[in-house]
Amino acid sequence: MSDDLCLLSAIDLRARIAAKDISPVEITAAVLARAERLQPELNCFITLCGEAAMAQAEAAERQLMAGEPLGLLHGIPFTVKDIVSTKGVRTTFGAVPYKNNVPDHDAVAVARLRAQGGILLGKTTTPEFGSKCLTDSPLFGRTRNAWSAERSSGGSSGGAAVAVASGIAPLAVATDGGGSTRIPAACNGVVGIKQSNGVIPHSQVQDAFGNQTYVTPTTRTVADTALMMQAMAGEDPSDPWSIGVPVPDYLDLAAPRGDLRGRRVLFCLSPPGRPVTADVAAAFKASLDRLAGLGAELEEFSGDGFDVEPIWRAINHTVWRTRFEKLAADHPDELSPTFLKQLALAADVSGVDYQQAMFDRTALFRRVQALLARGDLLAMPTLTRTALPIDQDLFGTIEIDGQSFDSVRPHWFPWTMLFNMTGHPAVNIPAGFGRDGLPIGLHLVGRFRADAELLRVAALFEQASDLLGRWPAVAS
Repeated sequence: MSDDLCLLSAIDLRARIAAKDISPVEITAAVLARAERLQPELNCFITLCGEAAMAQAEAAERQLMAGEPLGLLHGIPFTVKDIVSTKGVRTTFGAVPYKNNVPDHDAVAVARLRAQGGILLGKTTTPEFGSKCLTDSPLFGRTRNAWSAERSSGGSSGGAAVAVASGIAPLAVATDGGGSTRIPAACNGVVGIKQSNGVIPHSQVQDAFGNQTYVTPTTRTVADTALMMQAMAGEDPSDPWSIGVPVPDYLDLAAPRGDLRGRRVLFCLSPPGRPVTADVAAAFKASLDRLAGLGAELEEFSGDGFDVEPIWRAINHTVWRTRFEKLAADHPDELSPTFLKQLALAADVSGVDYQQAMFDRTALFRRVQALLARGDLLAMPTLTRTALPIDQDLFGTIEIDGQSFDSVRPHWFPWTMLFNMTGHPAVNIPAGFGRDGLPIGLHLVGRFRADAELLRVAALFEQASDLLGRWPAVAS
């Protein structure tokens, strides 16, 4: 019974709690037991909040039995990536120098989930400060893929995606600065959205105006993503891009109603020089066929000029150098060589280089806007291949169908960074499996702040794909 509870969606749990068919205490006890059983194998948590979670569940049950009004997430467990602040709960940023850091406040997104009755289960793994597409750190070791102990979880929100994929908790707060939600979602076969800039406030970011990082939902189903967005979205004074952004009824608008007739989907397999595996190409073709079957009109677009990694790196690594140069000087022996090497790379970026990258970012936004004036959505593979080996080095080579390439970022996820810079909503949706038995994802991109419509399309695709019944072996 307890394992069955762990496999239910948050939408299902919400209905059953409201009907008093199951209790918040039963659910929380079940997911905690599962987390404790799978943690030694998956290593997807830095901190579990067992006692506090059970106390919250008991309070939620009392409110339920007393007939008090219930929030959107009343009694439903959720996890938070350990770079997002949680009041009274250790927040390490995946870094040894912060191993005892305990914030005195919640990030806005977390506070909203708690206010809607969500129960914080624990803090999920992240590489140091969410700084790479793999989830490992000197603080906790490596987080493995939910589908294979030999493969990486992806990153940087690897712990969030693995916890969701393995049935530990239906909802996870992740972050995305270059693909950090969508990459592990693709690796582990779950839904990961990077919403439009301003839709969910980011109260921790230091450069709110030039920001390209997002606090995001990760879930097993599109409907659960809509549920999280309903709770997390809405303006906050801390985030200038959130002010004045209305909150639609995501739960209603993201339902898989209607079809895609009258919608044009522009698609591209990959930018020039960024090959994909035969498995990914086949899954992408099947995904396009599925979209066409739903009524969409398909049109190919050129990937020329979308080699965005150098632009992203000039901006992102300069931000990291500004934030972490003193920390690295004070704690060189406590930080990983990979993190230190990334900071060192930013030393070659001048102020003129940084500003040129910001100009280029604006030009990219306008290019994407022009594409989305021609079409309603963009489609491409999330990744060029399935999950990388568990011991992958960020500065090592990447193998794609027997060919080796020098740089992991542009060769594994050539598309995800683009939409961090432009701000358009982009979602990974499970699209099948490779011959290695590992998940493959489809990357769908919507018009700026048309997040609800993007979710509706994703929900139709999810319904047509019929993959929700497949679980990794660890989940059984």
